[in-house]
Amino acid sequence: MSSSDLYNTKTAFFLSAYQTLINRALPDSSSPDYIPTLVYQARAHIALNDPAGAISLLPPNSENVALKAVSALARYVSATESSEQEPILEELRDLAVEIEGDDVEGTEHDKLTVRVIAGTAFARAGEIEEALETLGSETEDLEAVAVIVQIYLSINRPDRAKKEFERAKNWAEDDVLLQLIESSIGLVAARDGYSNANSFYTEQLANPSLSSTHILTARGVTRILRNEIPAAKSDLEESLERQKGGDAETLAACVVAAGIDAKKSNEADELWTRLSTEHPSHPLVVDVEQKSRLFDELCSNFPVPPLAVAA
Repeated sequence: MSSSDLYNTKTAFFLSAYQTLINRALPDSSSPDYIPTLVYQARAHIALNDPAGAISLLPPNSENVALKAVSALARYVSATESSEQEPILEELRDLAVEIEGDDVEGTEHDKLTVRVIAGTAFARAGEIEEALETLGSETEDLEAVAVIVQIYLSINRPDRAKKEFERAKNWAEDDVLLQLIESSIGLVAARDGYSNANSFYTEQLANPSLSSTHILTARGVTRILRNEIPAAKSDLEESLERQKGGDAETLAACVVAAGIDAKKSNEADELWTRLSTEHPSHPLVVDVEQKSRLFDELCSNFPVPPLAVAA
């Protein structure tokens, strides 16, 4: 059973209140909450694109398997070349095997954390089957289920994601992570006019200590899907204002919201220029550029004949 402090730490992480989590004081190093809290804080740094902050937070040369895993994830995110990333993935593969034995430093929770972190890294690397296998098809760790659901949604398999959610409802407590999983599936499956997701995000935003720009952006996206464009733009603009830098997902959602409003094409163009300049590898930018090149290639196959001129 987790302590109330650790439960609050986990909730802050699940709701993407990363800075709030980072600002919390760590428990005493002798506390059973110390390592789990340290891992969540390090993961919060990684989620904020600050892997160096995660590495500086972690004690060097620790043999705890959860700390070794989160250190590997931070280094993996920092690496830019596949030649640097592959050895780190191999470390995580070795850790996933190592935790099968009894002679490891770490609790059962630490071992589950290794699976979640390794599965996350494999999914980021595009190794979908390996990620799912590492996370476990019959796992009863709700955080692992959450990652599995996100993987299925990312490959357009909401049916499999829903199956995982329904399985988890048989044994998981009805906490915020279970609700978050349900909301994520609802966004993709377009159930009930997105009302469940909209209600969930609105409820979380009512708690200022745990609300985050990520949740605000999520509600903005939900409102776009509900065709509530002015409200969506209000959420997204507020989210951008509260962030130190332009978050790629928020900017992409702003582009979509502005593009729907035909009267403000200039605004959409300006936002698109900003997104494509600041985040050239964002999936929306990559997809549009690929389609633009394909369009140009197809057009080149059909030369336009000169206009006929009267004799």
